Amino acid sequence: MAGPPQLTAEQRQAALAKAGEVRRKRAEVKAMLKMRSISLSDLLEQAKTDEVVAGTKVLAVLESLPGMGKVRARRMMDEIGIADSRRIRGLGDQQRASLLARCGN
Repeated sequence: MAGPPQLTAEQRQAALAKAGEVRRKRAEVKAMLKMRSISLSDLLEQAKTDEVVAGTKVLAVLESLPGMGKVRARRMMDEIGIADSRRIRGLGDQQRASLLARCGN
């Protein structure tokens, strides 16, 4: 079994910087959802062109919606048939439509 690839110091720094930027962008998107600066439908549309948004977990997005807690978000995902580990890019058309219908966006 092979271990992780050996990186040079420069490669490691570049990877850490990229990961930090992705985390900042995802946190910014979730904050915008919480403040209602962006709607769920706008976010799903943005995910078609933005790889960082597309890689965000659906559960994290739902939990960021105002009035939606952890339990309610998980229950909704179970009812729709979305796995807890699913990312936005992995949603099917029916799942997207169900989310939008239930969240009122």
